[in-house]
This record gives sequence, C-alpha cells and structure tokens, in this order.
Amino acid sequence: MFPDTPVHIRGLHDPASGDDQPHEECGVFGVSTPHGEGIAQLAFFGLFALQHRGQEAAGIAVSDGSRVRCHKETGLVSNVFTPATMATLSGYHAIGHTRYSTTGSNVNRNHQPFLVETMHGPLAVAHNGNLVNAGALREELLAKGFGLTATSDTEVLTLMLAAAGGKTWEDRIERTLPAWKGAYSLVMLVADRVIAVRDPWGFRPMSVGRLPHGGYAVASETCALNTLGCLDISEVQPGEIVTLRGPELTRRQALTPAVTSARCTFEFVYFSRPDSVWSGRNVHHVRQRLGEQLAIESGVDADVVIPVPDSSIPAAIGYSRQAGIEHNDGLIKNRYIGRTFIEPTQDLRERGVALKFNALTENLAGKRVVMIDDSLVRGTTAGPLVKLVRDAGATEVHLRITCPPITHACHFGVDMGHDGDLMAARLTVEEMRQLIGADSLAFLSLEGMMRAIEPEHDGHATGYCNACFTGDYPMPVHEAPPKLSFEGALS
Repeated sequence: MFPDTPVHIRGLHDPASGDDQPHEECGVFGVSTPHGEGIAQLAFFGLFALQHRGQEAAGIAVSDGSRVRCHKETGLVSNVFTPATMATLSGYHAIGHTRYSTTGSNVNRNHQPFLVETMHGPLAVAHNGNLVNAGALREELLAKGFGLTATSDTEVLTLMLAAAGGKTWEDRIERTLPAWKGAYSLVMLVADRVIAVRDPWGFRPMSVGRLPHGGYAVASETCALNTLGCLDISEVQPGEIVTLRGPELTRRQALTPAVTSARCTFEFVYFSRPDSVWSGRNVHHVRQRLGEQLAIESGVDADVVIPVPDSSIPAAIGYSRQAGIEHNDGLIKNRYIGRTFIEPTQDLRERGVALKFNALTENLAGKRVVMIDDSLVRGTTAGPLVKLVRDAGATEVHLRITCPPITHACHFGVDMGHDGDLMAARLTVEEMRQLIGADSLAFLSLEGMMRAIEPEHDGHATGYCNACFTGDYPMPVHEAPPKLSFEGALS
C-alpha cells in the first residue's frame, strides 16, 4: 500500500521542485451495464487507459442498484486495485477517477470519487477540472453549517448536489450547475445509474460510447472507450447531462453552451493520449501538424531531429517531414521511474534528468540536433536535457517548442504553477536560450498552433482557451483559489 505522502524523486513529479512539465489534470470514467458482469474490471481498464492524466491516486465506486461500495488509494491504477479489492466491487454501475491534484493536496481525504449518503440515496462524484469560484462556494457551505472533511473543490460540488432540491438527480444537477464557474467534466454514481455532465464552456474533453455487449460508458478521452470496444462514440456536449442506465442512454441539454466555447488547446499539445479523438480531430495528427508548423516558422540547418519522449514524438515526425531532415531517437525515456520509495543518491538527485532519460550517443555524436519538446514551463528540465545531448557529442542543439511561450497560470484544471514560476513570464526568448544553453530556441506562434489544430481556419480558429499563452481568460479568475488555499485547518 502506498503511504499517505509518497516519497518520490524531486524534479520528476513534485510540483514544488520546479518540474518542467505542466501536470496532468485528472481522468474520469463511468460505465453502466444491464448484466453487471465484470463491472469493476471494465472500470479498471477504462481508468488504466486514462493513467496518463494523473498518477497520484485512483478510485472506483460501484453500485449494485441500492448500495455503493468505493475503494480509493494513493498510487497508480495497477497498484491500487488488486484481485482482492476488485472482488468486493460488484454491481451494475460504476465510476472511476485517476487523480493529479489541482485543488487540494495529494492526501487520502482528497482522493476521488467522493461518496456521501443523502436523503435521496448514495451519491459518488468524480471530477476533472477546476472551479474558479470554489472558495466562495465553500464559504457558503460552511455558513450553512456543512462540515467539510477535504480540501478539494470536488467535495464542494458533491455537497451542493446532495443538498439540492428536485425530483430526480438530473433535476438537482440542472438546478446546481449555474452556480459553478470554471471547468468540470463530471461523472456521478447514484443507486441505479451513472450521470455525466460537462461545463458549458467545454474546457475538458468527455465522450460517451455504447459497449459491444450492452450498456454504455463515458470517459475523459475516447482512448478509454476504444479500449473497451465501444461503438457509436460521441462527445458529451458542453452543458449537457448524459444518463447511463443499463441499456438506456438519455441526453438532456441542461445549460445553454457558452457563446464562445473554451476547449483547452493543451489537450492537443500535451495532455491527451495520441490515439484519442477530440472535437473530431485525432490528437496524433494534430501533433504532427504542430511539428510541421514549427519547421515552417523556425527551420534551421541540422542533421537530425529528435523528440523529447513521449508526447513530442509525433511533432518530431512532422518537423522532420516538413524540413527534410532525418528523424531519429536521441533520448531514451525510463517509463517506469514514476514513483520510487528509494531515495536517490545526492549525485543522482543533482542529475535528476539522468534518472529519466539516457542519450543515444551513436545517433547524436557529431550531429547538429533539433530537439523537439511540447512545452517549456519552469525551465528546470530543458537545460539538463540540452547538456545531456551535448555530452553525447552533438555539435549544435536547437530547441523547438510545439506551443507558444507559457506566460500565465491555468485556473481550469492544469497545474502549471503561478505566474512567477513560469520561465517565459519573466525572461525573453533570448534570455531563456542563454539560461538553457541551446544554440537556438524557438516557440510555435499562437497562429501556427491554431492552424495545426484547425487547418481549415488558417490559424484563426475560435472556441479554444489559450489563456496560458495570452492571459486572456474566458471568464474572470480573480476568485480562483491557489491549489493549497483550503489546507489550513485540515492540514
């Protein structure tokens, strides 16, 4: 069993250490079948396909029609669920969650799904996103006498739903939705069904599909539905409530979609799995086009193009194809480094990137290298990677980033840190280049990124949230709470 506060290598998964990647948000999954056979297994494999969206904790709640059982722990999906724990999770309906914390710390009380008993029966909730008005909503609950046991905005959502009026859960959800401002793709489990809902801005992806042997499933990404062989996959629309009850699927437009939607472009740049489809667009193909645009905008004479694995591989292929430069592997990633209970030596701690990547000297020695990465956040990993490639014998290292400079924090479910943590918020591109030690550094333009996402609009697509690049948020964020702002009394 994982401890409440796991030991992990600083610089690899610790936000406080200055990790150079934005952190995954969360993954949610729901499933309902008429026969109930293997319901926990279906939820497990759905969550397993969403593991990339969060590695801090995982949980599954299952209902047999009257009673809900829940199991959740710190750790990866494959560690949290054993044959023994799975054997206790029998029923017809299930939801699951894999977490990276964006509001509230990574401790047991914040793990999801949240499960409460209400006057209308059991209610379990799992959430992907972040509410910008969570602080005000939390204060309202406290003022009404509610006791709060966690420091996550998901608990706030759960208690608001539990106290809502209405004849059905769908009615209660519809009454409560207007109070929530921000990003939420939710799955809810009640006694006899699974309910999914997506915010009217459409920040986070969510899709639903029909299981091949009866029933339906809903998930943050289509890759999880494909894993289960789902058919007739479609998006849960912004502001829509979708109910899964065995062989029945019902849809209800509870809120009018925002006039201008706010789909997160970072889903295409980094978060979503390459085989997922969102807004009708395959993520892998979009990333290839990001690389092509980079080559058009900031091409350079070089001998080889290498990706920083794994999310930058498609972009490196696109860059190579557009530039006519060989694509090859230059960095090998240790994909099993995620979490460790063994403290590294001081030398390895100082060379943290060497625990995660090794350079292929044979592909780099004597070469002018273009290194493709998906983002540059705090700048703590880019420098060591450039040095690793140079130490392998590269004569030049040109760093190319498949999105614009990240200059503003995200308040909608992506943990990028605060504005002051962001390298591009305080340094020019040239200053960043000098600090990183690259021969050149270039970012994809905002127009180029949007051209890659929606080529038919030639870089002028609307309906996406690019606030982390522009500071132009789709709604006021002055109320948005810092990640650990609710920890105080419950720390």
